[in-house]
Formats: sequence, structure tokens, C-alpha cells
Amino acid sequence: MSKIAHSFFSNAEATPDKTALWFEGLSLTYRELADTVRRLSEAMAAQGVCRGDHIGVLLPNCVEFVTLMLTAANMGTVLVPLNTTLPPSAVRQSFLAADVKHIVAASQILVDLIPFKNTDLSFIDGFWLAVGDELKDAASMAAVYYNQAPDSDPMFSVQEEDPFILTMTSGSTGDPKPIVLTQRTKYNRASAAKDLYGITSSDRILAATPLYHSLAERLVLIPLIFGGTSILMARFSPSEWLRCVEKQAVSFTIAVSSQLRQIAECLSTDRNTSISSLRCVVSSSAQLESHFKTELLLKLHCEFHECYGTSEIAIASSLEGSSDISKLQSVGKAAPGVDIRILRDNGQTADVDEHGEIACKTPMIFGGYYKRPDLTEAAMCGDYFRTGDIGKIDGEGYLYYLGRTKDIIITGGINVYPKDIESVLLEHSDISECAAFAFPDDKLGEIIAVALVLKDTADVDLRKIRHYCAERLADFQQPRKYCFLKELPKNGMGKIIKRSLPAFCGIELQET
Repeated sequence: MSKIAHSFFSNAEATPDKTALWFEGLSLTYRELADTVRRLSEAMAAQGVCRGDHIGVLLPNCVEFVTLMLTAANMGTVLVPLNTTLPPSAVRQSFLAADVKHIVAASQILVDLIPFKNTDLSFIDGFWLAVGDELKDAASMAAVYYNQAPDSDPMFSVQEEDPFILTMTSGSTGDPKPIVLTQRTKYNRASAAKDLYGITSSDRILAATPLYHSLAERLVLIPLIFGGTSILMARFSPSEWLRCVEKQAVSFTIAVSSQLRQIAECLSTDRNTSISSLRCVVSSSAQLESHFKTELLLKLHCEFHECYGTSEIAIASSLEGSSDISKLQSVGKAAPGVDIRILRDNGQTADVDEHGEIACKTPMIFGGYYKRPDLTEAAMCGDYFRTGDIGKIDGEGYLYYLGRTKDIIITGGINVYPKDIESVLLEHSDISECAAFAFPDDKLGEIIAVALVLKDTADVDLRKIRHYCAERLADFQQPRKYCFLKELPKNGMGKIIKRSLPAFCGIELQET
């Protein structure tokens, strides 16, 4: 049996009446959740599911998703979760690349896929399981597992190196790159987070990001592995997040930076909500500006951390807000057991404060890209994973994130890092969000363009913004084109999709 399943079932035996999972008003004890996992394991086995089978998952955050993760850990099956908003063509590409044999999906999503069951999706020749309303051409998950006995033992001999989840890289629908996360990797990542943030069985841990992403999966599994309580939100809003923290006495969470910006703003206007239960909050997915970290330290009244990492390596560095107060522009030092290097273009290690590609050696590394040894080999430099991110390490070992390699703007032969421009613009009192990106230019090759989202009460005054930039940025860093938007294009984790910015801005781009 895997460590994940073994730990969960051990907790169910030790504390059967303790709340294991809370979801939108529904609470399940460890006994109830364990019984459901056993029932579903039996039901899936009866449907012909075998160890190693790949199961496509198209579910919103729900109890069934959590049950499915524990069932996969129990049986040795492999989950392939996707963003539920993908069109059928993108679902086909991703499931085909991941060798999906079975599918579990919300009924409203499955309705749109069933017409392709015997054509474009005919390679999914196993069972089709619907969560929600019953459908004519798919089995109902509830009907299937409720017919099974809850007292069966695990059926398969799961190995720690068995693949557990294949997660897609962000925005990889054109050329899907499934990231292999093994049972061992998922357990190690949960264990590392437990040690890094001092998590215990008394913690009530909140997941408020989509479960198709590895962050939310880890947040749900950590308490179930180590005997705590998992709190799951269906979807995020800052006001609901605050209410959930208060009502459910949440003590720990990892939130994406875009969520924390909204939460901080909500805290400024909602002074009646108590979040005193919070022991520790971690910011993830995109770096926060240093002044915003200072603001959060004042408003959250708990431990505040920021982490840097990728889906392939999980948490690589950690910043502890209070003790690292003089280093808030960084993303902290290497996490325990992790070694971080900055690589030059030739693969040699860069000097202190020298810019280069961030590379990490970690026991939490992924198992490679599924069936893409070429991509896996290209992503490695010996034992170090090349992140594709640009950064530097100072003399005290603090890592500074400067942006994606592919996002560097080369204007007149000079490398410009978007992060440097964005950090300055975000200190402007009228600017809520911004993103700097490259725009083609006949003379310089590329010039700097910026997309700006203004605060609600702000009026557009391009001349003042240009003057602001002229005072604070070098000549080669000056934006030459501006676009004012209501919102920036983002993925489900709140990361800005920079490749979409030129098309997103369209003819609204204005030349200075």
C-alpha cells in the first residue's frame, strides 16, 4: 500500500469520528471518508479498472474529487486532472497525450463530451463515470459506489514509484506536457510542507484553488495524511475566503498571490471578520511585491511565508516574512533538502548577484514528462531541474526571481527584465495590476509594452504615468507602448498569461 493510503487509513482507525473533510457545509469524518474510498475502490475494480490505468478527471472542487484522489492512492491508478473550462478539442489532445483509458467528469461537462465518445474520444475505451445528474451514456458515481461494501481491504500492491498524478503544464493545451508525479513524490511534498511550516494533526488546512493543480491537491492531502482536517472551497472569492477562515477556524493555508492581494483589500473594508485562527499563511505561484508583503504582515497577524517553486519541483525556496524583513524583495533561501544554482547559458554556475537561469536539485522532483524523454532530458542539467526562470542569488543565499526566460525583453541588444518594470509601476498609487511584455519593433527588435489595470477610482493620465516611469526607470527600461485594461488575462491559478497580452490588448495599444 502507498504511504498516502496507509497514512490516511491509519488516521481513520485512530480518529474515526474526527472531521477529515469539510466542503461547503458538508462534513465527513475519517470513518465516513474511508468507507467511501473503500466503496469506490471496489466499484472501480468491478468496472475493470486496474493498477496503472490512467483516469481522465474533469471535476470542479468537490468531495468526489478528494475521494477519487484517495482511491487512486489506494488502487495504484493514475489521475489526469484537467481544467474544466477546456474545450473538447483541448481535452482530446491532453487525454490522448496522457493515454487516458477511463474518464470521471461532472455531468454538465460529460454531456458535451459524450457525442465524441465513438469518434474523437474513442481511445477512452474504459468506463465513463458521471458526477452529478444521471446520464444515459455514463454510469453514475453515486449509484456505482453505494452498491459496494465498505469493509474491503486494499486490492492492489501499490509501489511508491507508481505514477499517481499526471498534471499538465500551464497553458500546454497546444502541445501537452504531462508532468509525472509519483506516489513517493506526492508524499514527500506533503511531508516537506509539514516540516517546513510546522503542520500538526491539530491544523485545519484550507484549499481554495482548483484541484486540477498540484498546489490544491497537496493542500487537501497534507491534513488527510497527517491527521488534520481538510477545508475545501468550491471556488475563491475574498469575502467567502475570509468567512470560511472564520467559521471553520482555519489555521494554515497556501494561497496564490493574486488571491492575497484581494484578501488584503477586503480586510481593509471588512473589519468585522475575525481571522485570529490563522497560524500561518504562505504566498505561492507568483511573487508579491515587497511593499505588499509588508502590508500583509500587518494585516494577517500570523506567520507569513512566501515560496518559490514549479509543478516539477514543488517548493524550492522559502521566505519567512518576519525574520527576513530586510529581504522582502527576494523569495527567500533554499528550502531544507533543496540546492539552488543560477546557471549561465553554457551551464556553468553563475557568480553571486549574477543573473541566470534558476536550477534546483530536490528530493521532491517530478518523474519526468510522460512519454517525452527528449523534453525531460532538455529540462535537466545533471541532477538539477532547469526551471526556465531567471534569477540571482545574493551573498547571503537569498534567491531573487526576475521572470521567465521566454519573457525577457531584448531591446536594442539590452536584456530587460519585466519584473523590474512591474515592481516600479505597482508602487504607483493609481495602478492595481500591470504586466510588461515585448512588442515587435523594426529598429530595436523589441520595445517594452505594458498592460495596466487601474484602481476603480483612478482616471487615465498617460502623461503622468510616463513621467513617473521616467523618474524611476533607466532609459532602456522605459515603456514605449501602454494599454489600459479592465483585467489581465490569467490562468486558473491567477498567473498572468503573458503570451496572450499582445492579442488581448489589440488595437488599444497606444504609442507614447
